[in-house]
Amino acid sequence: MTPEPATPPLSLSPELLDAVRRIAGTDHLLVAMDFDGTISPLVDHADDARPLQRSAAALVELAKLPRTTTALISGRALASLRAVASPPEDTLLIGSHGAEAWMGPGSAKLQLDDAQRELLAEVRGVLAGISDEAPGTVLEDKPAGVVLHTRLAADDVAEDAVAAARTVLEGRPGVFLKNGKRVLETSVVHSSKGEAVEFLRQATAATGILFAGDDVTDEDAIARLGPGDVGVKVGLDFTQAEFRVEAPLYVAELLETVLRERRREVAGDTSHM
Repeated sequence: MTPEPATPPLSLSPELLDAVRRIAGTDHLLVAMDFDGTISPLVDHADDARPLQRSAAALVELAKLPRTTTALISGRALASLRAVASPPEDTLLIGSHGAEAWMGPGSAKLQLDDAQRELLAEVRGVLAGISDEAPGTVLEDKPAGVVLHTRLAADDVAEDAVAAARTVLEGRPGVFLKNGKRVLETSVVHSSKGEAVEFLRQATAATGILFAGDDVTDEDAIARLGPGDVGVKVGLDFTQAEFRVEAPLYVAELLETVLRERRREVAGDTSHM
């Protein structure tokens, strides 16, 4: 887990505090969080990411509460997400933007058919050729896709690499592209965080969802939230979310507030013990 600096002044707006208090009273609460840039600060090397201690501790305690489900929804491969997040045992995990899901012991692993495996190999070959000519870019392999990371590349190099990849791959049948923060995601399985939120809502019978995320791909999840849900954007980029916090440090404060309010609502409920 990543330590954090001294706690800043209260950062949650009165409107967000009111929304947290309202949703804390829902019958079955789903607290779904993006990981990178939300639970964890963004880092140059993906393997170095760790959740902030306060956020991790709040998730652990939320997962213990009656009628409360916690989930992480990430663009990371499921194995990578589990390795860096060290999630609570009962926390549900969605990886690869919804292409992978862990709903508990016995969850089925993602399986590609022969055509998808062949297409994935072709996509990787295209991206490898581009990355070889673009200093500072690296590739990340996922079960259903390949990611072109450009965070360590110069801006012009990053833009040219992404443009070259899109020129070759955009519109190609069976290949799906997503832009993220200094990444281009490719996949041979159609999925989105929005579909993941809907899946989790149905699978958990959630009557209210609180979701927070920082990236472009998190807007898909925010767009699927209903009138009684709470969506929170992390950072200053454009968003459809009704609420915003500045950085992962404030997500920790958000989660601690959700935990405090939810505990009050479920006090004396032993149905989940």
